[in-house]
Amino acid sequence: MTGKPGRTARGGAQTSAGDLLDLVRSGRAVTRGALQQMTGLSRATVGQRLDRLFRAGWLREGAGGPVDSPLGGRPAITLEFDGSHAVVLAADLDTRHARVALLTLTGEILAERSGALVVEDGPETVLDGLARWFAELLTETGHAPEAVCGIGLGVPGPVDSETGRVVQPPMMSGWDGYDIRGRLSRAFSEHTSAGTGIDTGTGPVPVFVDNDANLMAYGEQRTGYQDCRAFVLVKVSTGIGAGVVVDGALYRGVDGGAGDLGHIRVGTEALCRCGSYGCLAAVASGGAVARRLTEAGVPAASGSDVRDLLAAGHPEAAALAREAGRQVGDVLATVVTLLNPGVLMIAGDLAGTPFLTGVRELLYQRALPRSTAHLDVLTARLGERAGLIGAGALVVEHLYAPERVEERLAALGV
Repeated sequence: MTGKPGRTARGGAQTSAGDLLDLVRSGRAVTRGALQQMTGLSRATVGQRLDRLFRAGWLREGAGGPVDSPLGGRPAITLEFDGSHAVVLAADLDTRHARVALLTLTGEILAERSGALVVEDGPETVLDGLARWFAELLTETGHAPEAVCGIGLGVPGPVDSETGRVVQPPMMSGWDGYDIRGRLSRAFSEHTSAGTGIDTGTGPVPVFVDNDANLMAYGEQRTGYQDCRAFVLVKVSTGIGAGVVVDGALYRGVDGGAGDLGHIRVGTEALCRCGSYGCLAAVASGGAVARRLTEAGVPAASGSDVRDLLAAGHPEAAALAREAGRQVGDVLATVVTLLNPGVLMIAGDLAGTPFLTGVRELLYQRALPRSTAHLDVLTARLGERAGLIGAGALVVEHLYAPERVEERLAALGV
């Protein structure tokens, strides 16, 4: 590409050191010969750029691969992304509890923990609690704070991805416009005495924030449905939100508000937590089902209580979950018609057979057959780990994007 040093093009292919790393990570070219063929670079230039990646500790040589030449000869040495040179911290914050994990750069969870953490206690308290848990995970696994290359956080509200700040969140009182990135980064340093991350070049460990349903969708799509060009995950817990992945990238809308299904009006007079009447979340979320169960004499304080009742086979909980599924399915008929996804995944506290049955009943009844002809409607594969894996992937995909790689290599002096 013209205009950027070290980047040229052959058939549109980018050829910086970062682009070579991207080709290796994606599996499109995993030998020196294949990189030369893909990029049009000389053997010497490929070697020079790979050398920078080796010195940074980001690449390693693997086993011998297929012979590059049709005339035979020695097997080509394969190249591999070295996922052991750093680790990622991830957190999935719900309204009343949270889960944190330490992950490898390839998405393997090394350690995790969960516990009560109430979002209404405010960002100072909650983010400090997450940082304390992060420090405990590092101590438990024997990893130094400097090994952390980034932190990913999912929150139950709309997030402006450019700033990492939540925007008018209905369920996060006191968080609107708060500097989550800065506070979590400082809290992490305070609890670990960490300075500069070993893999970030300069500055504090970077923090990435996104909506929880977005990160769940990203985690599920990246690990099990990479070939699905349009993927939708709907999380039904305290609220109702959707994550949308199109052509491998999250679709967030103009300022992070895409997928806020819970506040679509459905013609009811029920009062929602956002202050409006008639929202879908007011009648079909885990919190709404919990309220209806309590009114019927079955104590349930939250969506997680409903989940426990469903797991125990409670008939009233199953009936109300199925009814909630029908109400959500009615809205999803429009979503499916608009986006034409290949996968519609249900996640969260209500994800299970009764709710899924209700969704399918109304979805297939209301949506055009053309929109559902190639649609799979199913429940989440990764369960409560989806958001953690998605948060980790978000960090890695940002830090190892070709343009970011160039900046980081320069900062590292290689």
